[in-house]
Amino acid sequence: MSEPVDVDDLLRKPSIARMYDYFLGGKDNYAIDRDTAEAALEAYPGAKAFARANRTFLSNAVHYLAGEAGIRQFLDIGAGIPTSPNTFEAAQGVAPECRVVYVDNDPIALAHGRAFINSDPRGRTAWIQEDLRNPDAILADHTLSGPDAVLDLSRPVALMLIAIMHFITDEEGPYDLVRTLIDALPSGSYLMLSHVTPDYNPVQIARAVAAYEKSGVRAQVRTRAQVERFLEGLEPVGPGIDLVSRWNAAGASTVHSSLTDEEVSCYGVVARKP
Repeated sequence: MSEPVDVDDLLRKPSIARMYDYFLGGKDNYAIDRDTAEAALEAYPGAKAFARANRTFLSNAVHYLAGEAGIRQFLDIGAGIPTSPNTFEAAQGVAPECRVVYVDNDPIALAHGRAFINSDPRGRTAWIQEDLRNPDAILADHTLSGPDAVLDLSRPVALMLIAIMHFITDEEGPYDLVRTLIDALPSGSYLMLSHVTPDYNPVQIARAVAAYEKSGVRAQVRTRAQVERFLEGLEPVGPGIDLVSRWNAAGASTVHSSLTDEEVSCYGVVARKP
């Protein structure tokens, strides 16, 4: 587990989880988060539209996986501060026996998550305070291994990396991190990923990245070809890679057809491990 964090230190640094909460209209954020988020919005006014469309993608994709694909286990890394509809709501709304393990490195997200999430008794939920950059520590957590594990990694799991990989720079080995996690999962598992791209709005997206980095939050957006590298050895389902505002699959619900590609600027994809 991550080392204890100085709460006062949290108030001096922006958190991507709390900034995302702000973009979605949440209240679980601080002045430093709001200031950085507003700087990003000034650079990229579509940030709030992206956040809404990304949440719809999450809901649509989880409904698809719990429904048509029959997945009953979800590992949501970089889960952030819970908002509705949440992973457990979407999954257990289809199949109450679904189990969800959330992972985030922000202790405030962890605290809010434990207070917010009320699993159906036929399923289970749990939280891990850990960083995506430490996949071995995540996989070794007692919620994923041992006699009382919430998820059984010998059975198919949906690995969720929603709007998190663009905060992992190339120097941090993003493709190796994802491969380590995928390799730990059995055949029939899925990767569910969304990722900001410069393909449709390069100038504003570059300015938003600069606003984040000015506040100490490193970010790296990626092109479609670079996002495709995360899918090596996997089989995309539904529409394959598409903007989160358009992504749809059998059984999915609303898409944001009114949003422009420039506003959204985020790819979504679901892919199966053969």
